[in-house]
Amino acid sequence: MARAATPAIAALVAAGVSHTVLAYRHDPRTEAFGDEAVDELARDGVVAEQIFKTLVVALPKGLGVAVLPVPSKLSLKATAAALGAGKATMADPAAAQRSTGYVLGGISPLGQRRPLPTVVDSSAMRWDRVLCSAGKRGLDVALDPRDLIRLTNAVTAEITAL
Repeated sequence: MARAATPAIAALVAAGVSHTVLAYRHDPRTEAFGDEAVDELARDGVVAEQIFKTLVVALPKGLGVAVLPVPSKLSLKATAAALGAGKATMADPAAAQRSTGYVLGGISPLGQRRPLPTVVDSSAMRWDRVLCSAGKRGLDVALDPRDLIRLTNAVTAEITAL
């Protein structure tokens, strides 16, 4: 059997979850990883709000993960509340990479080195499939949002800022 390309894909395969891996051209000079994914994947008829970014947040007792549509801005207050914390701030990038085992721009909510408390924006449930990082820049995975929520033991909540 071929080895999965990333821990995220390996987690999906191990769980027997139906998914599609979508590769796109990653420009190594870009730091707008979500926008790049939207630009590249929109060519395949994917809607921007269907592509989710994975952000790591710092909570009083450790790190957490927020998964929300790329075009949306994260509400740290709503994220903290959803994860049962008093407050949340954006995590230090090095800490996020160490904890998840992924590089910035390729952090997936799936297959993390140490699973973190996770909240998925409730808008995910509007779609029959959502896209999120497959664990490498230039690689996304499309899956049923219910599978994403189940595999990450996530709660759902409105975590976008107005």
